[in-house]
Order: sequence, then C-alpha cells, then structure tokens
Amino acid sequence: MYTLFVTLLVIVSIALIVVVLLQSGKSAGLSGAISGGAEQLFGKQKARGLDLVLHRATIVLSVVFFILTIIVAYFL
Repeated sequence: MYTLFVTLLVIVSIALIVVVLLQSGKSAGLSGAISGGAEQLFGKQKARGLDLVLHRATIVLSVVFFILTIIVAYFL
C-alpha cells in the first residue's frame, strides 16, 4: 500500500511540474511585477482556453499532491 501511494505521488509530482511549465507567463519580468500586479488583482486578464485548463489542472494536481503527501507521511 505504501509503494502504491509513493508511486502515485511521484506521478502526480511529475505531472504537476509539467503542467506548471506549460503555462504561459503572467508578467513581463520585474516591470510586470510592479505594473501587472494590479491587473491580476482586479482580474482584467482572465484565463481562456488552454490556459484555463492548465490553471484548473494545476489546482487539482496540487490538492492531490498534498493529500498524497499526508497519506505517505501517515504510513511512514
């Protein structure tokens, strides 16, 4: 049972890394951090299409990652 959860954790970890790397950048470097923060805060640029799918997949994979991490730590 422990090896099953560890294997799932490795697979979810790799999938989470891939999904995060596939997302497009939201800002243009340091200048985007200063001026682009207000746009993200007030939601002027909403994710559409593939960006929306990747954003939702990141949320789901991160929740699964934390749940699996807690389960693996419980069995350890």
